[in-house]
Amino acid sequence: MKPFRAAGGFAALLALAPLSARPAEPTQNVLTYHADAARSGNFVIPGLTDERARAVHPDTGFKASIDGHIYAQPLFWRGPGGNGAGNGLLLVAIESNNVYALDGASGKTVWQRALGRPASRGALPCGNIDPLGITGAPAIDAQGAALYLDAMVQTGTGPSHQLFGLSLRDGSVLPGWPIDVAGALRQQGLEFDARNQNERGALLVMGDSVYVPYGGHYGDCARYHGWVVGAKLAGDHALTSWHVPAQAGGIWAPAGISSDGTSLYVATGNTMDTRQWAAGEAVIRLPPDLKFSGAPRDYFAPSDWRALDDRDADLGGVAPVEFSAGGMKLVLTLGKDGKAYLMDRGNLGGIGGALAQAEVSPRAIRTAVAVYPLGDAAAIAFEGAGSSCPAGSAGKGLTVLKITGKPPAITTAWCAAVDGRGAPIVTTTDGRSDPIVWMLGAEGDDRLYAFRGDNGEKLFASAPLKGLRHFETLIATPQRLYIAGDNAVYAFAF
Repeated sequence: MKPFRAAGGFAALLALAPLSARPAEPTQNVLTYHADAARSGNFVIPGLTDERARAVHPDTGFKASIDGHIYAQPLFWRGPGGNGAGNGLLLVAIESNNVYALDGASGKTVWQRALGRPASRGALPCGNIDPLGITGAPAIDAQGAALYLDAMVQTGTGPSHQLFGLSLRDGSVLPGWPIDVAGALRQQGLEFDARNQNERGALLVMGDSVYVPYGGHYGDCARYHGWVVGAKLAGDHALTSWHVPAQAGGIWAPAGISSDGTSLYVATGNTMDTRQWAAGEAVIRLPPDLKFSGAPRDYFAPSDWRALDDRDADLGGVAPVEFSAGGMKLVLTLGKDGKAYLMDRGNLGGIGGALAQAEVSPRAIRTAVAVYPLGDAAAIAFEGAGSSCPAGSAGKGLTVLKITGKPPAITTAWCAAVDGRGAPIVTTTDGRSDPIVWMLGAEGDDRLYAFRGDNGEKLFASAPLKGLRHFETLIATPQRLYIAGDNAVYAFAF
């Protein structure tokens, strides 16, 4: 590793559905990372056309008071009653282990919850986040009106991964939470060294469980494994788990775990001290009980996985995304080797079994993607310089791929100039129409950019925003765009 129950009815379908030919209902709630369980990053905002994107402006009536470093994507909740029913709640979780619920219109703090002292860098074997508290994006269970997150808490015996459930009504800790992950796994005879494990990727609520991915710290130090841990939302919150058998193989991409509504998908990083493939450098499909079949249909790894191990050029930096194109159900991931790998969702293909692969960037790709329809094809937007940008493209920093299903193929649609390392999203007016790709120049020029999704025309660029961290992404709601940075939260109106 380097750098580092859905609601019932239609809301549940929308939260879990991959990209398809649907007119979609507007995005009222942002329950999970990049809008849905497939991590498409497609936010359905009917009023956000090209013209309105050109006129986006800071909402001067929104003033939020936040104190701490922010890596996690915020969430948005407008519940059926009580808090969040009016302006909605913007949920922001930070590295100091504080969670804020902000009024969606004013930014005023509705409630705040402190979850314990975070771990200092000195208490960890390596890393580049100090202090280390809440890093992976939380997830909301709409039916239970609850927020779930993993916090690294400094206890009397050392750093501990604590899995929390909080009421969205007032931020109170729900009965039976938090769960000490290492302690609960130890009772099952499993070794999970909390000090060596980091939780960078987004959590996922699916069915009756919340799922959490784990990797290691920046620097690939000490002994760790890639883990997926599931906890039941009700009852005694019993844990299920799966981990990479070999050392390392971290699951650390910002989007964490993705889902097509039936299965879970993760990308694993480089493994160490193994000459036989042992679930590293791979896309792994897991059932809800996390019992990995081991069959080639349920995993993919590049044929040169061992060389990628040796170069630390792993697949772990980008979570898989599930979508459809040309009538085919597909999975795609991007690697630190600069390649895109396209898989058949019905059969991932085992070692070397991709439908198509292509070098799409001359440098390592570490990001989360945005997916949207482009005619009968699908478009994949990612942060990074393109290897094959069409003539006349405006520059490098944001690349959009065109994915076809019949025949399976990966080409570059357009590239644009963005200085920074944010993760793009897309807004559409109905799930398909008027796509606009948005991206932050995080740790670069720190601006918010907007481009037409069909041809890459630049529509908007903001003034610099302070405090943006790498991999930072934004969210879209029918009234505003929200961006969380260190000690600041920004709202843009359209």
